[in-house]
Amino acid sequence: MRAVDTNVLVRLLARDDPKQVAAAEAFVRTGAQPGAWISHLVLMEAVWVLATVYDVNAAQIALGVDMLLDHEDLVVQDADVVKTALVQYRKRPKVGFSDCLILAVAQKAGHVPLGTFDRELGKLPGAQKL
Repeated sequence: MRAVDTNVLVRLLARDDPKQVAAAEAFVRTGAQPGAWISHLVLMEAVWVLATVYDVNAAQIALGVDMLLDHEDLVVQDADVVKTALVQYRKRPKVGFSDCLILAVAQKAGHVPLGTFDRELGKLPGAQKL
């Protein structure tokens, strides 16, 4: 399965450039094995772009991530970890999706507590405010 970069994922989500959306969709649907893989890094970057450049709110971001997790042609790296991060993000959107994902990855790997100077992140189970 092929993978997509942040700019391709943003086009698929934002749908703001018809020519690039068509190219992104064609890339995902064609090939020896249709579909595309989304790494955690690409997902985190895409969420950041949507929040900062497109001013997408936390509820819409959570919905978009849910849609990616349920998409028939897209596969998200460690979907169970992303789902765990999404639960935390929905409860405490001020923490930020990327921090929720960092914590979820650390938890799955068994490397907790996650030390942080971030006040909000430090309030989550598995994190320790330094």
